[in-house]
Amino acid sequence: MAETTIYCGVMTRTDIEAKEGLWYWYHNISECYYHIQITVKYRKSLLNPETEKLILMALSGFKERFAIDIHEVGFDKDHLHILCRFLPKYSGGQVIGMIKSITASHIFKFIPTIKKDLWGGEFWTDGYYIATTGGKGNKAVIEQYIRNQGRNKDISQLKLFNI
Repeated sequence: MAETTIYCGVMTRTDIEAKEGLWYWYHNISECYYHIQITVKYRKSLLNPETEKLILMALSGFKERFAIDIHEVGFDKDHLHILCRFLPKYSGGQVIGMIKSITASHIFKFIPTIKKDLWGGEFWTDGYYIATTGGKGNKAVIEQYIRNQGRNKDISQLKLFNI
């Protein structure tokens, strides 16, 4: 039986199979990548080499523990960008909450004096940016793919709607 982990209300089974960039989990196949940007509280420039190293340490093992596959992490002085993927049954907000919680706890554990720079004691702002992207194209490619599906002679009847 596969191992099950519950963290911050997220239940994750670690029996995901990955082939050619696709995730197979039970009867589901996914290829959703997420671009996430989170900002340090009060836009403080606290992301230096020491905190960056601690964040990367905290993020290592996320795939095995939570089925969150971190592909890239980019740092600026007051915010970071992450390219990751996770099972689409979880919301972006749940995953971002886990990332913020675990990285902040890790930083506060090893650099407790950093709280002096953060009046409220929180490391990250409440907000975030998240966007989805796929491994096989951008929005225009997907729109064209959808337009060309199905009955070739009736293609003019197919329409895309803005929802």
